[in-house]
Amino acid sequence: MKVSAKGIYAIALHEGIVPAPYLDSVNVWTFGIGHTSSAGQPNPATMPRGNPENVEAVLPEVFSVFRRDLARFEDRVRAAVKVPLQQHEFDALVSFDFNTGGIHRAKLTEHLNNGDRAAAARAFMGWLRPPEIRSRRESEMRLFRDGVYPTGRVSVFGVTEGNKPDFRQVRRRLTQEQVLAYMGGKPKERTSPAQSTTVQASATQIAAGAATGATAIGYLDGTAQLVLICIAGVVVLAGLWIFKERLRKWAAGDH
Repeated sequence: MKVSAKGIYAIALHEGIVPAPYLDSVNVWTFGIGHTSSAGQPNPATMPRGNPENVEAVLPEVFSVFRRDLARFEDRVRAAVKVPLQQHEFDALVSFDFNTGGIHRAKLTEHLNNGDRAAAARAFMGWLRPPEIRSRRESEMRLFRDGVYPTGRVSVFGVTEGNKPDFRQVRRRLTQEQVLAYMGGKPKERTSPAQSTTVQASATQIAAGAATGATAIGYLDGTAQLVLICIAGVVVLAGLWIFKERLRKWAAGDH
């Protein structure tokens, strides 16, 4: 079992994104989406400090690191839990372990392996350090127990001169679609007004050409009409192919 798309987004929502090294609430060097050196490379303590000038250029690295970290915590939950899980339960447990690293020693795991899901759900609230983590524990408990995923947009924060997260400095907000696109290795591009106008113009040209051809055909005899219909069909198919290629190139960002 792997974390679902909604589970990935839930963890990103809880963690937030800081595309620069920073000191977390217990002064551990952290990067991106909750990555610390305990999860492997890169080591945030040795990374260049300060806000990146181009956030977009750093986000692919943030999500590359997140993908590797997530796989590690999926393995840990699979190893610790000995009973079958529903998807939302697995997602909640990975979120919990991603934040605490406590899946192997937590009472909630013991209760779960003993078949007491109600006690396991309540035991999420046994991990409340630092105190501001309470809302996340409540959200994970609700996800585990009821299958309710959190909603919202993932904030991308800057850092202060003292290398602390600056929660007043929101540099971007990502939708679930954008987060999952980055997780797939390629950010989803928005279609600009110029792109939309070009694509719309292509469609309009094809439609206008078809209408003009139909009018002209009406003035010819049967044989000529048949020949022109065949030619018109080839032209329309060629126009549709060109239209499709333009759409593909815009979607791929090949401008």
